[in-house]
Amino acid sequence: MTETTSSREVLVVGAGPVGLTAALALRSYGVPVTVLEAGPEGRGRPGSRAIFTHSNTLEILDRISPGLGAELYGHGVYWNTQRTFHAGKEVYAKTYPDPPADAYPHFTSLPQVQIEAYLMARAVAAGVELAWDNPVEEVVADDDGVAVRAGGSRTWRAAYVIGADGARSVVRKQVGARMEGSRDDGWYVVVDVAEIAQPTLPQERHFHYAHPAVGGRNVLVVPFAGGYRVDLQLVDGDDPEELASPEGVRRWLDAVLPPGYADAVTWVSTYQFMQLVAHDFADPARRVLLVGEAAHLFAPFGARGLNSGVPDAESAAIAVVLARQATNRAAERAAVERFARARRSAALFNRDAAGEALAHLRPAPETAARIAAAAERAPADLEASTWLEKAPYGPRGVHRAETIYRY
Repeated sequence: MTETTSSREVLVVGAGPVGLTAALALRSYGVPVTVLEAGPEGRGRPGSRAIFTHSNTLEILDRISPGLGAELYGHGVYWNTQRTFHAGKEVYAKTYPDPPADAYPHFTSLPQVQIEAYLMARAVAAGVELAWDNPVEEVVADDDGVAVRAGGSRTWRAAYVIGADGARSVVRKQVGARMEGSRDDGWYVVVDVAEIAQPTLPQERHFHYAHPAVGGRNVLVVPFAGGYRVDLQLVDGDDPEELASPEGVRRWLDAVLPPGYADAVTWVSTYQFMQLVAHDFADPARRVLLVGEAAHLFAPFGARGLNSGVPDAESAAIAVVLARQATNRAAERAAVERFARARRSAALFNRDAAGEALAHLRPAPETAARIAAAAERAPADLEASTWLEKAPYGPRGVHRAETIYRY
């Protein structure tokens, strides 16, 4: 097998939404960039995956590719009614006014595969080079740059590499960044169902504490463009494989949704709550920058994954631009160091926020008693009602570090 070497200015590893965002951000500054992707061109990813795109994320995407945020908003769905139930009793309900015509709502909701398609079209139009079928096998970085061996027979050399290769990141492992935090023992089953003609579900987000139709398990139902996502929180003793099997899904889905939706299942998966953050978001030589799930893993509640990965990506691109403009090696390192510290600080905030959500969803006896007592008082007691609605998602807001980066 013939070995080949290719030189590029900047490499991005991973053609998911975070990697494509990093590539677009670099191109917005006029920096040539090549994306190495392990999969083949046109590879499909099943399932809705990351469906929430927050308004802050839409603004970033508009900034790096004008009109991109508006494009996602136009193709997604936004609902302004949220309802929370406890043991079948509605304990919270609120309908927010429609957003002003000149402003984004708090989010838009569409499947990740659609988000990636819009990002990919923009990346191609912006001149991003895409190198498919290039699984990364080795990354070696030093003060002079980075060598990436990918696809078995090719070495790519670049001044900087942005690692956006997901939860099982080879880049992260190669540069010695270790994940710190915890993984909860509890399991969830997540199911996508397509819209059906009749009966229709309302375009509302429903969260059920102790749904009576499924043995008191928690259930979340969320609309997205083209369908709905349903999360079932398992209890101790449940078998995730059985409840994620076609028969298991049909049994509990028929119990929580109107008839017909169990025949419209398009994707089933399982997950656990994870609260993991890389101990460092860059390699020791400050040549490789980690973003998205290569740098942190959060539980889906609160939609902190993609919506922290996008600002990671923009911040990494800015750091690379500043490093390339630096006049000495110390200044180059400093640019990457600022990125690593700022984005790790943001990730720690999100990890702790996800931890608060987990403490509420898998409560200790004291918290469980507080939930039951609040449900007794709600919805008449506004404070109790609001707490039951907000607590499952952890603290709101965007973490803002003292940094040159906007998010």
